[in-house]
Amino acid sequence: MAQVRSMRADARRNRERLLKAAVEAFAAQGEGASLDDIARQAGVGSGTLYRHFPTRRALLEAAYADRIDAIAARAGELAQRLPPGEALVEWLDELGVGMIRVRGLRALLSSSVGGDGRPAESSSSSSSSSDCCGPLRSAVARLVGAAQEAGVLRRDVEPIDVLRLVHGVAMACEAVDGEGAQALLRRYVGLLMEGLRG
Repeated sequence: MAQVRSMRADARRNRERLLKAAVEAFAAQGEGASLDDIARQAGVGSGTLYRHFPTRRALLEAAYADRIDAIAARAGELAQRLPPGEALVEWLDELGVGMIRVRGLRALLSSSVGGDGRPAESSSSSSSSSDCCGPLRSAVARLVGAAQEAGVLRRDVEPIDVLRLVHGVAMACEAVDGEGAQALLRRYVGLLMEGLRG
């Protein structure tokens, strides 16, 4: 963020316009939205877009950073007011609904989780690519640990298992329209957690 603050005013404005256009485009068309169209909508050239965001993933990460942080912060809020098992279920419901409502968030979570639970390296991103979903991984680790300590979640369940499972549930519900998808997601998360109980 220090790098953003040190930009010239016009560069900051261009970056903000690009992020606004990207959020709108990803919401309407998914993560495959045309980057050239995003640049046009922001009123800048494609070169300006690539100077700020060298890859599609970099743009997705920047577009959804605030949303990811907000979802992660909800874990702490829920943990303070609900018993551990209920907090975990409620948070997974909210995460799943977020993946259905915010097109592109599911793609980010998917590409952030490698086969061994570490952030996956994308061929289109540099080896120093950040793990934008790190806050979500930390949040689920806290909630899973608390649920296991309370004896309401099996000890052999890893936080990464839970993230992958809710990601799969969100994918299964995505084809259903509107409120039906959210109701179905909540049902599936409930069934999933019944199977993982300690």
